[in-house]
Amino acid sequence: MNNNDLVAKLWKLCDNLRDGGVSYQNYVNELASLLFLKMCKETGQEVDLLPKGYRWDDLKIRIGQEQHLYYRNMLVQLGADDHAIVQAIFQNVNTTITQPKQLTELISNMDSLDWYGNSGHKSRDDFGDMYEGLLQKNANETKSGAGQYFTPRPLIKTIVNVMKPQPREVIQDPAAGTAGFLIESDRFIKANTNDMEDLDLDTQDFQVSRAFIGLELVPETRRLALMNCLLHDIEGNTDHGGAIRLGNTLGSDGENLPKAHLILTNPPFGSAAGTNITRTFVHPTNNKQLCFMQHIVESLMPGGRAAVVVPDNVLFEGGKGTDIRRDLMDKCNLHTILRLPTGIFYAQGVKTNVLFFTKGSVSNPAQDKHCTENVWVYDLRANMSNFGKRTPFGNQHLKPFEDVYGEDPNGLSPRTEGEWSFNAEELETPDTAENQNVDHHMATSRWRKFSREWIRDSKGDSLDISWLKDNNSIDAANLPEPSVLAAEAMGELVQALGELDALMRELGAGDDADAQKVLLNEMLGEVK
Repeated sequence: MNNNDLVAKLWKLCDNLRDGGVSYQNYVNELASLLFLKMCKETGQEVDLLPKGYRWDDLKIRIGQEQHLYYRNMLVQLGADDHAIVQAIFQNVNTTITQPKQLTELISNMDSLDWYGNSGHKSRDDFGDMYEGLLQKNANETKSGAGQYFTPRPLIKTIVNVMKPQPREVIQDPAAGTAGFLIESDRFIKANTNDMEDLDLDTQDFQVSRAFIGLELVPETRRLALMNCLLHDIEGNTDHGGAIRLGNTLGSDGENLPKAHLILTNPPFGSAAGTNITRTFVHPTNNKQLCFMQHIVESLMPGGRAAVVVPDNVLFEGGKGTDIRRDLMDKCNLHTILRLPTGIFYAQGVKTNVLFFTKGSVSNPAQDKHCTENVWVYDLRANMSNFGKRTPFGNQHLKPFEDVYGEDPNGLSPRTEGEWSFNAEELETPDTAENQNVDHHMATSRWRKFSREWIRDSKGDSLDISWLKDNNSIDAANLPEPSVLAAEAMGELVQALGELDALMRELGAGDDADAQKVLLNEMLGEVK
């Protein structure tokens, strides 16, 4: 049985939990606790990680009420364990399963799964990959909330491929989520070092305990990330409770992170204004994403590189936003921007980009002025598919970008404008500053270069650079008057309310329908 089959079966096992009142959001937490115990047994980690008497076999030999009580106590004991990482994983964790029969059935079914299939064995990374699949399944199913910390894995893979993490580099993610960037970086390094066999023992130890550092604000998410790291053989610094620390990047916890050679991150979306910004930045602002950008620049070592996913507002916001972008282009070589299609994150409609930059200039890593000379932009947004479950976003959509990015992780490979994937030659080119003095063929390219001077003089240091007409977008200039739009919306709502009223009466809920009409009358006046 392959990992995808196992993930599907594990998720299917939770169907009976829903009948017992366990929500989708809690599925993964319930599975994670049990799966971690089971994986420790299967990967031989029990002796190193779990105390005697609190292991998988101790749990599965019990049934019913005895097992349920034992499991609740087991979670408490592991949450106070001497092993710092185990304690961090299980601290303040409890179960939302209230029916002993459901717990017994879940444990029994998990234990009977064919974990190894025809291969006869699985490595620790195999189990880690299966756990990653479970996290992805959770993000796909729950959507609300999950997308805050789950970055699409094809995007993570491409970012890591072009940034090329190396052994003995300190790699940081200040918004770690479930540790996807750190896991993929570890996978990349292992793939290029014969599973670390080519490295000396001290470097191998560095990779396991010191190379990867994440910071996560939400305790439940940090717990998932710690499990993810351990299953991929990333222990991190035990003095800090593992590779993923718990804390606020925009407070003192962020200031205390060690400097990094490489930062890969997707800071949280949502409301730009944040109340948890307790740290003093050079450019004070209540915009969390802009504060994260300042943290990243401050946390990079000279010559260090970064790739960060940001929403569009970071590219064009005025005031402090302009100051922060100007500071970024002064202190770093912002060499590449990838404009991402909408719909690939679980917060639908969010427009995002990836900024790639290196601290300092090509000739001087310590330089802090005029480091950016040219910015290359790849537009993967205009006239792309509406991605979702029916049209999944995959590695094939990012391969053209990887090709033009080049082999040098600092964006220093020879580059040539011009890339016309996904029918770009058929796109219209509006009359914008980006298309002045550019022939039509090049104006339809998805891959173009813009000088630092042009960005300053023509864009006022905005990085919202676009030149292709997106036929899927709505042109505000062609919209009807607001009163017309409002009337259309009101008409659709009235029709929908009428249909719902009729349905409720067919279902015998006429009294409830009348009560709802009373509420509407109070709000809008009498509804006939």
